[in-house]
Amino acid sequence: MAKFEDVWALSLGVIAVASKALRRKPRIPPAGPLDDGISVVIPSRQGRHLLEHMLPGVEADLAPGEIIVVDNGSSDGTAEFLRCAHPRVRCDPHPEPLSFARAANRGAALARCRRVCLLNNDMEVSPGFFLALEEAFQEDPSLFSASAQIFFPDGVRREETGKTAMRRPEQLTPDDYPVFCDLPLDGENFSPVLYGSGGCSLYDLAKFRELGGFDEFYEPAYVEDLDLGYRAWLRGWPSVYVSGARVLHRHRATSSRFYTPEQLSRLLERNHVRFLLRAIQSPEIFSRYYRHALARLRRVAPEQLSWVSSARKVFDAAARARQGGHLSEQEILDLTSGAVRVFSGHAPLGGVHLAYARPRSLPDEALLQRHRTVILVDSTAGEGPYRAALKEIERRYPEKS
Repeated sequence: MAKFEDVWALSLGVIAVASKALRRKPRIPPAGPLDDGISVVIPSRQGRHLLEHMLPGVEADLAPGEIIVVDNGSSDGTAEFLRCAHPRVRCDPHPEPLSFARAANRGAALARCRRVCLLNNDMEVSPGFFLALEEAFQEDPSLFSASAQIFFPDGVRREETGKTAMRRPEQLTPDDYPVFCDLPLDGENFSPVLYGSGGCSLYDLAKFRELGGFDEFYEPAYVEDLDLGYRAWLRGWPSVYVSGARVLHRHRATSSRFYTPEQLSRLLERNHVRFLLRAIQSPEIFSRYYRHALARLRRVAPEQLSWVSSARKVFDAAARARQGGHLSEQEILDLTSGAVRVFSGHAPLGGVHLAYARPRSLPDEALLQRHRTVILVDSTAGEGPYRAALKEIERRYPEKS
């Protein structure tokens, strides 16, 4: 006999799917025709000292484009500093602190370029950052986002890499947080990722607005970028990892001044459960992830369980895009599980080579010489990631299928 929690989780998933199908989609109001170039949006709270470090590199690397700082609740003279030291920067001041999602959406509503790059104020870009991200869109115009490669200061553990993935339910142990950053291999580029990090990714602004931007339900921060990227995949709009776009992340230089590590951990767990409730479309997939997430929430943040009993209100609170892409929801999760790695070959007119390989193995140089792209799939991951990668190849290169 099925356990009560299993039946309840599956039933909750069915309710979620039914309620999502009835919602209207919120939109960020369009700002008229979009210009070529990149609009850089930087949410900042009490971050003048961080902006002093990061803005010179952004201004030197950006052309053409614009920079918008959404200054929310600062009392450190950020607005005056920007007027005097960086007159090119547009400052959008708000007297009260905004969540990350609200601040980012405000900036995206003001953006005037075809691409919008969201940068945390504790990110420092390397030369060629914007060009590398833009090249990903030239390679695949259907992209939703391109995620930069993230590094940390010397001596600090590399908690993020930019290559985001989510473990499949059968891979999870009780201690696993499902979403993780895979460690990229040398030469890996344009590998599919589950979402672009909200702190250092380039987005197609028209698609961003079509999805309504970040869901502002994820207060005050965390998981809103996962939610957005997942909704884009459901539409058939991929995200990829870009190795040549490099940033140095002074991790949580803002959030750690306003929240303790324990509070940040609880926010992450709570918002992940909210993501499952609001974004997952399949009742079967939902139930498998939800059982695991609920167990983690009981252990890590039991005080957050009170709102779960009123989950129907959560469903009705926001709109979600219905699935219409070329990949099923299971195929999206297979493709972005970290089992699929893409490498740029040396033959621009060559084909695409797809093959199984040992975990974390590099392609032979002979393969790279003969092909434009080499895609390796972890041989221990089963058939799902390989089949999903094959469908993605057929979409991107129909003439070679």
